[in-house]
Amino acid sequence: MWPTHWPTIAREIAHATETALGAARAGDEPAFAAAAADLVELPYEQVTAVHAGMMRELFEELHPDGLAGEDVQAVFERCARGPVQASPDALVAVLTGALGVTDPEAPKARPEQYLTAGLVVLADLLATRAIEPGPYVRRAVGEIERAETVEMP
Repeated sequence: MWPTHWPTIAREIAHATETALGAARAGDEPAFAAAAADLVELPYEQVTAVHAGMMRELFEELHPDGLAGEDVQAVFERCARGPVQASPDALVAVLTGALGVTDPEAPKARPEQYLTAGLVVLADLLATRAIEPGPYVRRAVGEIERAETVEMP
């Protein structure tokens, strides 16, 4: 299903991400928790890079004229009331991080909290867009792959 030329880690991230998002969509908390636990075992920076790429693309598609504070608040409220629970502080960290406005003084979420919150936000954005996660995972990994092969001047 995932390109065979991808490194094993990239395929594992893609598989666990898609599994977690499918479980979140179905409201299957045990399957979601298992897939999120698999992601926690993978390299944190690589997982968050894939999720951030997906999140940026979804925000751009859902809000082509720009993202307003009310839009972010609506995502936060839907995620806070959704079937899969995430720490409110971690949701804020994920949303502000996706927008590039992080507060260095804010408490840091533990990796498992941050990844869970990121998956909850992604599940919400995908449901809002009414689309499957596979193409977004592919493009996010592809963009990372492209960026890593471009030589810096």
